[in-house]
Amino acid sequence: MLDCIIIGSGPAGLSAAINLKTYKKDFLWFGSSSLSDKVTRAEKIVNYPGFPEITGKELCQRFQEHIQAQNLEITEKTVTNVMDAGGYYMVLADNEIFETKTLILAMGVMTAKPLEGEQELLGRGVSYCATCDGMLYQGKKIAVISNSPRFEHEVEYLAELAAEVHYFPFTFDSGISRGNVTISKDMPKMILGDTRVTGIQLRSGAQLEVDGVFCLRNAIAPTTLVPGIQMEEGHILVDRRMATSLPGCFACGDCVGRPYQYTKAVGEGNIAAHSVVAYLAE
Repeated sequence: MLDCIIIGSGPAGLSAAINLKTYKKDFLWFGSSSLSDKVTRAEKIVNYPGFPEITGKELCQRFQEHIQAQNLEITEKTVTNVMDAGGYYMVLADNEIFETKTLILAMGVMTAKPLEGEQELLGRGVSYCATCDGMLYQGKKIAVISNSPRFEHEVEYLAELAAEVHYFPFTFDSGISRGNVTISKDMPKMILGDTRVTGIQLRSGAQLEVDGVFCLRNAIAPTTLVPGIQMEEGHILVDRRMATSLPGCFACGDCVGRPYQYTKAVGEGNIAAHSVVAYLAE
């Protein structure tokens, strides 16, 4: 049983990990080794104390150096579900279950709303995990929506199983070249089906018949990831201790609300980690 699991590798998640490491807690940190695409793309940052003018790429490099100095490790598995087990949490990541006494949610915010029909058909043809559900679609026709090149290995995996893959890489150019993969820039607008997925409707108005839809994104809506968590105006509701409505579950960074600032995220990650330490002591 872990002391804590951190979900998210942006500035808030990094700050939480540094502090839990300092307090010698047994924790897992889920995220991307490239840390935060948002930070990396920042042209110039002028309000980060100690760095009067620094690019996002340079700041990410400093973050990487701090990670190496602290011997921190990021687990690059995709977390798709968190279950309250009564006194502790079970976290599902790439078909593995991890048990933890506490959670720190630092996964940022979704930059796009879920597709129409996505939430309603989740678990009935809509999936967020290729390795979890890919085997269900052997020899079938599927659609895959992705907003990051880091998921392309999962698309390759799905292409080995499915007969036909309609792939929709959002905001980037794909490097996948397979005979059964059709790459399209005509993005899905709606997922069709009553009791199960039957197809997708594209922005152009065209419809495609598919047996399943895989949504591979950098962020999952908090209410989908952690059922029962209380929200306010699209963000996770927290108090000054960064505590959520669920016992032992804390949140920090962009997912708890504006302003979306790196300095705010770092401070909140620090508070969340100290709140975890206090909670475990109790």
